[in-house]
Amino acid sequence: MALDSLDFDGTIALASKVAPHVDILEIGTPCIKHNGIKLLEALKAKFPNNKILVDLKTMDAGFYEAEPFYKAGADIVTVLGVADLGTIKGVIDVANKYGKEAQVDLINVIDKTARTKEVVKLGAHIIGVHTGLDAQAAGGTPFVDLAAIAALNTGVKISVAGGVKAATTKQVKDAGAAIIVAGAAIYGAADPAAAAAEITALAH
Repeated sequence: MALDSLDFDGTIALASKVAPHVDILEIGTPCIKHNGIKLLEALKAKFPNNKILVDLKTMDAGFYEAEPFYKAGADIVTVLGVADLGTIKGVIDVANKYGKEAQVDLINVIDKTARTKEVVKLGAHIIGVHTGLDAQAAGGTPFVDLAAIAALNTGVKISVAGGVKAATTKQVKDAGAAIIVAGAAIYGAADPAAAAAEITALAH
């Protein structure tokens, strides 16, 4: 579940509704930039049974930027696939230091299959196939990219984000996604808890 609100208390309130129905709570990039590490600490304390992903989208200083978040309890931190391989390796190294996972986000990567092969060699734990909000607004979907990455059979988990809803969850799962991220389909629903439960049931 992607928590994309900038409001601290609103984020905690929404997480309270959906936490029992999802495996991973994701603190979205605008949300973590606005609220900082204190939000991570609050979510970790309140929802010990959920994994927490911090969507830092790191572009430089990988080890240095990601370490405080792993230290504060993040289970997964993201680094941009368009970053330098040294930056990506830094986030992977610090994830390993804390026994956690690093996710490489392929948003805006031109040659997604080539970059996936490179970061898998570095030890990436999760590959994120991500159609951003702006690309979605222009009609983009993650399906073509997902098929290409799944076909590589790297053995590394694939996460898919970008307009996924109940109607497309099974399609995403069948196409090879191990982690399915939903945001607007849950927080835009009349009953976010029910929407989360429905998507999770389809994903398992």
